[in-house]
Amino acid sequence: MGRNAIIFHGTGGSPDNCWYPWLAGRLAARGYAVEVPHHPGINVEPITMFLPKVLGSHTFDEDTVLVGHSGGAALLLALLQHLEVTVAQAILVAGYCTPPNTEEEPVLQPSYDWAAIREHVRDIYFVNSRTDPYGCDDRQGRAMFERLGGTQIVRDDGHFGDYDQPYERFELLDRLIP
Repeated sequence: MGRNAIIFHGTGGSPDNCWYPWLAGRLAARGYAVEVPHHPGINVEPITMFLPKVLGSHTFDEDTVLVGHSGGAALLLALLQHLEVTVAQAILVAGYCTPPNTEEEPVLQPSYDWAAIREHVRDIYFVNSRTDPYGCDDRQGRAMFERLGGTQIVRDDGHFGDYDQPYERFELLDRLIP
């Protein structure tokens, strides 16, 4: 199997939001088979109900790159914990591992097996912003980095795309993915 990438949108998002189509095009041009699935259940359905659907909908192998934004990034934690293979790379953009604000977060597990997560990804990045309006900020990135290692990147770029923050290109992600 060749290189493949799966880009998971955030809560209430879709494959057409912000930088997802742009990144998908950039990766496809470099030979990746790219999926940008629409999973409206992200952060709506409890993770115990939602995760099996995601695991059954995609193929994961040692050449897989996973990119998640916001609720999609939080989903990657559960996904990585429960995979049976080690993927090449995971990039969590505006990710979080504890409730970032007062909203309900059904995408979060009550706890994580951090060793299992680390075992299932060779290269992991946490891209967070100090100015994230939802609390998916650099402190959340630091909490994951301290448990998993990898690389933490901190910016001052809001939520990296939102209904009121157009973010059509994300050059950093294009550079991070080989």
